[in-house]
Amino acid sequence: MARTTPGETRHRILDEAIRLFASRGYDATSVVDIQVASGLTGGSGALYKHFPSKKALLEHAVTRNVETLARKHAEAVAELPEDPREALRLLADVVWAVMDSERDLIRIMIREFGGFPELFERMWQGVLAHLYRVCGEWIAGLCERGEAAVADPEATAAVLLASLTYYPILDTLIGHTPGDTDPERFLAAWFDHAAAALRLDPSS
Repeated sequence: MARTTPGETRHRILDEAIRLFASRGYDATSVVDIQVASGLTGGSGALYKHFPSKKALLEHAVTRNVETLARKHAEAVAELPEDPREALRLLADVVWAVMDSERDLIRIMIREFGGFPELFERMWQGVLAHLYRVCGEWIAGLCERGEAAVADPEATAAVLLASLTYYPILDTLIGHTPGDTDPERFLAAWFDHAAAALRLDPSS
């Protein structure tokens, strides 16, 4: 049987910690719980060979997933399509796909915000602020080229992204979507409102 490397064990601990913190909460999850879920002997203290404390484990787990999330977002929106409507569809697909893949991280960030505000700030700076900035710059570029007409590109980007991210966040937290609307209908309405907000040419 192949031996497990320290790196593999560390990744497994991080994965199980994220899962348990998301489902049970940070305070309700013990080090023993994480050790057992990771295939380590409960009560052995083996986890401390990789992380000095449960808090350090949470910080490492969140940082790892935030960095992955940031990389996925950055790669996906690095070059938006020239056609504004195609760009809107790509933006929506990327935001929803990435958020769906990080449901546990979303639960942790919202549930544990009061106890670890610095982790939320890390996610804001690493992921959300960049996404808002890219979207705002894209809308500003459309306006400069005469392809859109809005008075405040940054605020428009904020409104569009806030409405787009609210859907998966609500679904993740309570199992309901806004108005219990199915995703296809919600996205269709979002595209219509986004195009109207940007004053895109209906024929484009």
